[in-house]
Amino acid sequence: MTRDIPVEKLAKQEKDYVLIDVRSPGEYKEATIPGAVNVPLFTDEERAEIGIAYKHRGQKEAKWQGMHLVSPKLPRLMEQIKEHTTGKQPVVFCWRGGMRSLSMATFAQFSGLPVLRLTGGYRAYRQHVNEHLTAALLPDVLYVLHGMTGVGKTHILTQLAAWEQHVLDLEDYAGHRGSVFGSIGIEEKNQKMFDALLYENLLEIKKNDDSYAYMEAESRRIGKIVLPEFLVEGKRKGIHFSVEAPLEVRVERLYEDYIIPYQDKGWFIQQVTEAFQAIARRMETSARNDCYRYLVERKYRLFIRTLLQTYYDPRYSHKEEEYEGEFIHVDASDIKQAAKQLMEYHADKKRKSKKARIS
Repeated sequence: MTRDIPVEKLAKQEKDYVLIDVRSPGEYKEATIPGAVNVPLFTDEERAEIGIAYKHRGQKEAKWQGMHLVSPKLPRLMEQIKEHTTGKQPVVFCWRGGMRSLSMATFAQFSGLPVLRLTGGYRAYRQHVNEHLTAALLPDVLYVLHGMTGVGKTHILTQLAAWEQHVLDLEDYAGHRGSVFGSIGIEEKNQKMFDALLYENLLEIKKNDDSYAYMEAESRRIGKIVLPEFLVEGKRKGIHFSVEAPLEVRVERLYEDYIIPYQDKGWFIQQVTEAFQAIARRMETSARNDCYRYLVERKYRLFIRTLLQTYYDPRYSHKEEEYEGEFIHVDASDIKQAAKQLMEYHADKKRKSKKARIS
């Protein structure tokens, strides 16, 4: 007999389990529970075949066809579960806790694998996230990084995360860097995955006594993703840092992030040109023509510098005016030094808070 575990209990446990998504690769790619591994019972093509059989010949025939498709794969499926869950508890799930996860759990039990099944499947998890992704999960303190394009805000967050600081990397959750060029070279995530990643990270941060997080001052939309209103409001009320770096440093960072990894790809110049066309009409004629020429001549640093000076920087100049209160200035010429400054600010804030409680 298979044993089920509800989403609510799963969320409260420590990470001593491994989630096994038994849905097809296409379903898994669209959205899954963060950290889950894919051990599909059926391929995308097999799932389509069974769907056609169910529609035209009924449930009994569809189940029979499914059995024929799965039977030869059973030993390998069980091996995959064992490989992914060494020393940890496997928890299998499908779309709604139906036949696919029940079948996989049953086979696993017969094979001697102690598998749990997620009650309600991925649909129950998605509903849980929708209900619990609220302001109650916000850290007590949000440190919000502002700054012009290319100053290194994402680099600072990456360094802070490497030093085991609490970070909300919204662009990473979205699979988008936030600008019109933001999806170049990376795979965008949908709203379901963004919400799940944000929820899991907020939940993990909230478990700590020292509840804080560093984040970037993103707009309400990151590519196709819409930020939840409570996060927008939390960002507005946070502690604000103005991150700064010289123009040439910014140009070089953008060149290293956007150009170097992808410039030899066959799709690169076309994607960059198409992205530029989305903003070109809003630029002055001379600057627009210069940018087109730099793209044709592959003079990417000049392209970046012109975009910063004539498009991005002028549009940023009033953004910080949308926020009230003090802005703490951070020189990000050196990313590690900038990250240290932020950590020192947080440590000093903790000391003052502790001293105030004692007195």
